[in-house]
Amino acid sequence: MTGRHADPQRRHRCRPGRGADHAGDPDGGSASLEFALLVPVVVVLLLLVVAFGRIAHGRQLVEAAAAAAARSASLAGTPADAAGRAQRSAGAALADAGVSCTEVTADVDTSGFRAGGQVTVTVSCTADLSGLAMAGVPGRLTLTGRAGSPLETYRQYGGSIGAGTTP
Repeated sequence: MTGRHADPQRRHRCRPGRGADHAGDPDGGSASLEFALLVPVVVVLLLLVVAFGRIAHGRQLVEAAAAAAARSASLAGTPADAAGRAQRSAGAALADAGVSCTEVTADVDTSGFRAGGQVTVTVSCTADLSGLAMAGVPGRLTLTGRAGSPLETYRQYGGSIGAGTTP
């Protein structure tokens, strides 16, 4: 064999950068650079997913607390008692659910507080999100939920006589 590349082993050895160490490979090390650039982006995206999940879950819990507060307010005998019951019920529901609110308010609409009427409660919770600040989430967020509950038709409220009853 008298050709230029008669020995296949020699031909392989003559090509620079194709040995076991890939010393002359122009793509050498680019995977680690891509990994180093991609990791922070993936971490931030994961933190954002966690933040949005916590916010959505918090909104659901505030809605549930508003429903519990409205039900509790509908069992009260007077509008003043309804407001106190709603505030206590909303705070207890959020505390039981593990929501860390820096401030909880329950605004009670008692304009329809009469037999057959309805009481509506709006619960606001200022949640502390400082643990998610690395993902670019603000430190505080106000979550609001609103729910109504009907009042019984045949019941006396605040000294009034319910429909269908006789004095």
